[in-house]
Amino acid sequence: MRILILEDETILAISMQEFLEDSGYEVEHYTHSGSAFDAIYEKPFDLLLLDVKVSGEQNGFELLSSLRSADICTPAIFITSLTDIEDLTQGYACGGCDYIRKPFDLAELKLRVEQVIKLHCFGSSDTIIELLFDYKYDTQKMQLSLNDSVIYLGKTETKILELLIKQRGSVVSYEMFWEEVWGEWIDPTNIRVQVGNLRKKLEHDFIKNIRGVGYTIDL
Repeated sequence: MRILILEDETILAISMQEFLEDSGYEVEHYTHSGSAFDAIYEKPFDLLLLDVKVSGEQNGFELLSSLRSADICTPAIFITSLTDIEDLTQGYACGGCDYIRKPFDLAELKLRVEQVIKLHCFGSSDTIIELLFDYKYDTQKMQLSLNDSVIYLGKTETKILELLIKQRGSVVSYEMFWEEVWGEWIDPTNIRVQVGNLRKKLEHDFIKNIRGVGYTIDL
C-alpha cells in the first residue's frame, strides 16, 4: 500500500511517515502541491493525506479538485488546522473521504487510514475479505487464512496478494506489478518467481495465470 503525504510541517510529516512505514505502508512525502500533483500523475497511490495550507499554486482543496476533474479517484484524507464548518464542507465537496483536525494522535491517523483503505481499495467496510476455497484475507492484520489457520506470507507476497484482491475479477498486468509492488521495472521472470512462491503456499490455488499478460483471481 502506497500513501502520499502532502504536509509542509517537517516534524509532523516525518512523524507521520515513520509511523505509517512502521505499520507496513510505503510512504512518500511532499511539501509542495505542484510536486505532489506531478507524483500522483507519475505513479499510483492507494491514499492521499493532504494538508490544506501548503506552498504551491494550489492548496490541498484545489489540488484534490483538480485530480477529481481529471478522473483520478484515489481516496484522500485532509489533515489541517482549519476548524470552520465551511472548511469541513469544502473538504468533502471537493472529493475528500475524511477530515482530521490538528493536533491529532498518530493512533487516530492509523485508524482513519485503515478505514478509508478498506472502504475504497477492497470495496468493503468489513475487515475480512472472503476468497475462493474458503480462504479469507484480513485487511487490518494483513493476514491470509484458511479454516482459521494463518498462512504466513513474506512482505512482497503480501503486496502481490493485496494487489490481486483489489483488482479481483480483472487481470493484473506485469506493468501494474512493477508500479504498485516494486515501484520500478522488474524482470517479468522475477515477478513470476514471486507469484510462484505465493502460490506454493496455497493448498488450493486461486490465482490464475493469464499467459503473457499477468495474473488474476475471480470474484
